[in-house]
Amino acid sequence: MKKAIGYCRVSTQGQVDDGVSLEAQESKIRSWCELNGYELADICVDAGLSGKKAENRPGLQQALQAVADGDAICVYSLSRLARSTRDTLEISDYLTRRGADLVSLSERIDTTTAAGKMIFRMLAVLSEFERDQVSERTRCALQHIRSQGKKTGGDVPLGFNLNDVGELIENSEEQEIINLIKSLRAQGHSYRAIACNLEAHGFRTKRGNAVWHPQTIKQILRAAA
Repeated sequence: MKKAIGYCRVSTQGQVDDGVSLEAQESKIRSWCELNGYELADICVDAGLSGKKAENRPGLQQALQAVADGDAICVYSLSRLARSTRDTLEISDYLTRRGADLVSLSERIDTTTAAGKMIFRMLAVLSEFERDQVSERTRCALQHIRSQGKKTGGDVPLGFNLNDVGELIENSEEQEIINLIKSLRAQGHSYRAIACNLEAHGFRTKRGNAVWHPQTIKQILRAAA
């Protein structure tokens, strides 16, 4: 009997967004094996891990190492396997060298045929294109929010306070600190020298610390540019 290695993955947010739990993925893989005459030799899992880089997922690496000539790696969907065209195609090439096949249940891909291989490569490209479009729309939305003076996440920066409707309003005292930092930098002072100057004059950071770090000075100047 031919053997299959199942691979399942969820990220913390991905499981919520997609509604495809590890248990659901495994169930689909087991059903496919039974219907197609494959022995399910193992189920490899990556729980709570991003799919951005294949080498950072121990479960996937375990599955790739376990597969042999004539075997197949079975996944619920290409999005569970990899998040970039490059990783997806590298995995496909690796399986080809091992004499193994790839089966993706959602896209109905079976690389045992030439047509299946072609469709696999096309879908990998289209999948990455779709993710890039989502990222682009997100960036545009965040830029629009920032242009209206609203906060989009992270700590409130030095020089500002946050009002009740999520808008950044200037803090005059902290703006004076920023102006001093910019003035000292324009005079040729290093980040470390500026930090020491602020400490000597008793200025405190946004979080109330008396100690200023050179990296903090650098970030403030970058934000104020």
